Amino acid sequence: MKKILSVICGLAVATSLFAAKAKTSGPVTINLWSFTDEIPGMVEKYIATHPDCGFTVNSTIIATTEGAYQPALDQALQNGGKDAPDIYGLESAFVLKYTKGDMSSYATPYKNLGIDIDKAIKDADIASYTVDIGSNSKGQVNALGYQATGGCFIYRRSVAKKVFGTDDPKEVQKAIGGGSGSWDTFWKAAEKCAENGVAIVSGDGDIWHAVENSSDKGWIVKNKLYIDPKREAFLDISKNLTDKGWSNRTQDWQDAWFADMKGVGAKPVLGFFGPAWLINYTIAQNCGGTKVGEGTYGDWAVCNSPIGFFWGGTWIAASKYAAKDKAKKEAVRKIIEWITLDSSNDGLLYQWANGTYQWKAGKGADPTVNTKDAVSSGVVMSKSNGELPFLGGQNMFDYFVPAGAYANGKNLTAYDESINSEWRDQVRQYAAGKKSRADAIKDFKQSVSDKYGIDID
Repeated sequence: MKKILSVICGLAVATSLFAAKAKTSGPVTINLWSFTDEIPGMVEKYIATHPDCGFTVNSTIIATTEGAYQPALDQALQNGGKDAPDIYGLESAFVLKYTKGDMSSYATPYKNLGIDIDKAIKDADIASYTVDIGSNSKGQVNALGYQATGGCFIYRRSVAKKVFGTDDPKEVQKAIGGGSGSWDTFWKAAEKCAENGVAIVSGDGDIWHAVENSSDKGWIVKNKLYIDPKREAFLDISKNLTDKGWSNRTQDWQDAWFADMKGVGAKPVLGFFGPAWLINYTIAQNCGGTKVGEGTYGDWAVCNSPIGFFWGGTWIAASKYAAKDKAKKEAVRKIIEWITLDSSNDGLLYQWANGTYQWKAGKGADPTVNTKDAVSSGVVMSKSNGELPFLGGQNMFDYFVPAGAYANGKNLTAYDESINSEWRDQVRQYAAGKKSRADAIKDFKQSVSDKYGIDID
């Protein structure tokens, strides 16, 4: 969808993408680009709570479906001019292209906006992985996120009681080797689950993100394709999950995967690996209920993952064009600080963490209240109430705060979205017995070389 959302200090008017731009003779106009209405909604909220903001925002929203967002954003950045993006949202799947890769020259370091970034990151206790991802090749921060996407193990309480005799997070964590930095105890737990007619995970995709982000190196090393030993081990992990009955052999984002969240899959599933957003926007939406006693609602808890990892997130960058205009620079600084660095009780992060953030998606729309979510600031989560009825009243921040510290953001490349897809396809074929391990690796290398022109050994 392409549209412009014109926001003039509290007045939101939806217009066509091809409508006239705001008059330059009025308040300074900030051009905001995003792939959902989430960031524009945040800016609406800022303007509504800061009536003297003195700026207008034009938001261009283009969905990532069919790959439409990146080409349009690239062209807009390259063209420059009065309509060039001043602020733009970047999804984890392609953020490195804009912070370290081919399009990174268009992002300005936050310090150029007048932000004392090192102090701000320290004061807010921003997780290092999100800082690493949002830094350019010189180590300068040119994008930051607002969500914390460090991952935990999200498990069914009733299933844990069946297998381990307890649903206490500390005890379940011991049983799966949470925080150990090793998979050894987890695989022992998988065997115990199987003995009790339980799958420890739904499918190999539930393990992949922890494996991917715990690797020592990324897919590209010295301009050549590199298969980190920890990622290569995913072949054996997937095979064991399939052959030993440790999973329900589902594929993430498919109906069978969602069925396991509702508890109606082939076998009961102990849990899923993921960040807080997986709880709020995926498991909760597919649990079969909206209150305790319905479906699996209330039958969940979280504990530390055996391996630290993160999954997903959105980063916000400011363009070099905004940094050159004094009035724009000030407006952009205020927006970015409020969304990504403000750890006060009035900032977006505190409202988001405590479930009080509310905004209207356009004129006449009903207010939308977000559920409590993990945010980028450890300071905010430490003083917030992360208790959720969905988790049986557990305070999820007790585990998601340290989860951010365990995550590693230094093994990503700009090619990850595409190469991950190729790798996982070959792994599935090997696990299903459709090809040998050697052929899976060989075909993976050849496919990456043919499709993306990346050198292979």
